Amino acid sequence: MSQSNAVAALVTGGARRIGAEIVRHLHGNHFNVIIHYNRSHNEAQSLAAHFNSIRADSATALQADLNDVDSLLNLAKEATNCYGRLDLLVNNASSFSPTPLGETDEKQWNTLFNSNAKAPFFLSQALIPELKKRSGSIINMIDIYGERPLENHTLYCMAKSALAMMTRSLAKELGPDIRVNGVAPGAILWPEQGETLSNQNKILDKTCLKRLGQVEDIIKTIEFIYSNKYLTGQIINIDGGRSVNM
Repeated sequence: MSQSNAVAALVTGGARRIGAEIVRHLHGNHFNVIIHYNRSHNEAQSLAAHFNSIRADSATALQADLNDVDSLLNLAKEATNCYGRLDLLVNNASSFSPTPLGETDEKQWNTLFNSNAKAPFFLSQALIPELKKRSGSIINMIDIYGERPLENHTLYCMAKSALAMMTRSLAKELGPDIRVNGVAPGAILWPEQGETLSNQNKILDKTCLKRLGQVEDIIKTIEFIYSNKYLTGQIINIDGGRSVNM
């Protein structure tokens, strides 16, 4: 595939953790990649430099604050201009924190809803014209807790539930030109603030497979979603069967 004809993907939160692995996989499959970041400047630039050393001018890192709609609109414009096209948007960026009742404030509401629902909506909306031209695809990273609640995380669950409904609604509204699907991971990576070993064991015990999933399980699902041209409006749980045991 020539550089000028290479398909292009934008991955939000693409500098670290699952986002970085998604970007790595896409680049390895001949995508030009746009790595969105907010504060992870060094990680994003390092990742882009690595990809460009493998294939010249094949990766770009772009900063945007997901709390700011104007920043999102600028991200959409810059991402489209990077390679003259955009074929895939992966709404991966997410914030996660506990919000116990009686201790939660409006700042936490805004942080969780902005990253998990508001930003994916406005970024998707801004990219509709370009994705429509390419018969493109949107893949939203949701969570099994968007369907079943997690104690002391009401706002996070609400925001991911909104993203799940957005996935289904946009699939209906944007078809037949753009496909919209979601991936709902279970226990793949523990939160950065950590889980106690006791809590980890409790979570894994609720899965049918009794073990932690791998990032590769998410990557394979994204590859399947993108390559299956008759798939839209679906949310695939990658959770070791936990959703049937919750």
